[in-house]
Amino acid sequence: MTKAILFDLDGTLLPMDQEVFVKDYLGRMAKFLAPHGYDPQSLIKAIWAGTGAMVKNDGKALNEDVFWSVFNSVLGRDAKQDEALFLEFYETVFQQAKDSCGFAPAAAEVIRECKALGYRVVLATNPLFPAIATQSRARWAGLDPEDFECITTYENSRFCKPNPDYYREILGKIGLDGSECLMVGNDVGEDMIAWTLGMKVFLLTDCLINKAGEDISQYPNGGFPELLHYIRSL
Repeated sequence: MTKAILFDLDGTLLPMDQEVFVKDYLGRMAKFLAPHGYDPQSLIKAIWAGTGAMVKNDGKALNEDVFWSVFNSVLGRDAKQDEALFLEFYETVFQQAKDSCGFAPAAAEVIRECKALGYRVVLATNPLFPAIATQSRARWAGLDPEDFECITTYENSRFCKPNPDYYREILGKIGLDGSECLMVGNDVGEDMIAWTLGMKVFLLTDCLINKAGEDISQYPNGGFPELLHYIRSL
């Protein structure tokens, strides 16, 4: 019996071309931090290094701690001391990156329907961002962070997609078995891996990412109308 529905955010509830969004986001951060002594090229190199380390996280530390350790090492400075500056960026300039994303009114409709049907709802977005950035992107999608029982961020997660342990960690937090959950996402490699834990899956194809060129017919798939139909049929 399905009790909880997990939703990816970027490219799922929040339509986007991930490459366009990331280029916009990093460009804005580099420009914002340049007057504070951060060389743009070095900053972006350090961010990618920190992000790569989080993706490979083996669970011994929180993603946040892994990121800052590698980020500082690459930059050669203790940037954590400037955390308030980074927070200011996310509160202000980062909000302009909304312009590089789309908007799907059906996203909020799906979340409302899930809650009306009694499902527990989790925002299972790859925990590479701090909570403030993740909550902002949820709002860009027309959602409220309070809509979700759990939101994965780099402060509360020890793994990343596509590591199955990312999903195991969520299951542990919500106290459910894989067979009691549905994972909805747009990335075949990162989201459909939940299938290996016994979860039902639905591949939202509006902003499909399928780097390995898999046959997607093996997964229930489609746009928001098909997703709503699938949820109602559970």
